[in-house]
Amino acid sequence: MSDPPRFRSVLGPTGNKLQRRPPGMKLEKKKKTIIESKDEITKKPETPPASPTTTLKQCSSSVLRRNSASMTASYSSDASSSCESLPLSVASSSSCKKPLRRSGSVSSSNATCAVGRRKQLDEKEDKAAAGASNGDCFADGRKRCAWITPKSDPCYVAFHDEEWGVPVQDDKKLFELLCLSGALSELSWTDILSRRPLLREVFMDFNPVAVSELNEKKVTSAVSLLSEVKIRSILDNSRHICKIIAEYGSFKKYMWNFVNNKPTQSQFRYQRQVPVKTSKAEFISKDLVRRGFRSVSPTVVYSFMQAAGLTNDHLIGCFRYQDCCVDAETTTTKAKKKNESDK
Repeated sequence: MSDPPRFRSVLGPTGNKLQRRPPGMKLEKKKKTIIESKDEITKKPETPPASPTTTLKQCSSSVLRRNSASMTASYSSDASSSCESLPLSVASSSSCKKPLRRSGSVSSSNATCAVGRRKQLDEKEDKAAAGASNGDCFADGRKRCAWITPKSDPCYVAFHDEEWGVPVQDDKKLFELLCLSGALSELSWTDILSRRPLLREVFMDFNPVAVSELNEKKVTSAVSLLSEVKIRSILDNSRHICKIIAEYGSFKKYMWNFVNNKPTQSQFRYQRQVPVKTSKAEFISKDLVRRGFRSVSPTVVYSFMQAAGLTNDHLIGCFRYQDCCVDAETTTTKAKKKNESDK
């Protein structure tokens, strides 16, 4: 009789333990389980064939699992390979270099495309201006802003040639232009200028002191010219202008203080460069709203600034551009002399 086999201790993850069963027995058990499983497979009844929808669902789920596993593996391998040999800050900066280069290349390509489009627009506008100067020009041969054409209404052309962009120093005229600019949300300049004589009759030549004493019943005839909202805003704004006159001495002084008594020279070459509003217009609009004015959005205020000459938005190719520049210089010199005399 041979002695029973002696079992030696094996170092496991939790310390030294005696192996109760030899490895051979384990292998036999595994084989038995495998055989049993094969027998069970043979004994199982045949399952009916799966429908195409279930097979598709199983295939799609397995494909998604494989893709997610491969993506996570690739991400982990890339991250480990790029960051293992570097410190944290250096690894983070190096990992961000590639997307920065891509964004830079995309932004540079977008910038080049934008520059190309601008050049095309400039060429088109230059050609249109050259064609207008050669054939489709005004009877007097003068070149005007792009929005003034030979087919424009005569009152609109006269307003452009005589008033638009000229610095205004009169309170009545400033109040009138503010009211007319406020009506631009409902009407065009052509419609407003055609109704201008009737509006002057109704609103006492836009004298803010006289208009402040009116009420809605006395201006019922203006309902056919403007909406009720605009009529109420004119009446309310006239009262607030009277308060400004009492505070500053004149509405002119209040408005021109925003630009330091010096009109802004925009020097625009094309119509598309002329803005709808500016930061200065937004600042003036906020101050007017704070004082209780109505219908004085930044767009309305900037239209008023253009018409009253606080900014010269004539295109540099227009014959009125230089004239308004000269008028601006005279207004600034007069304002300086007056300030010196007051001191």
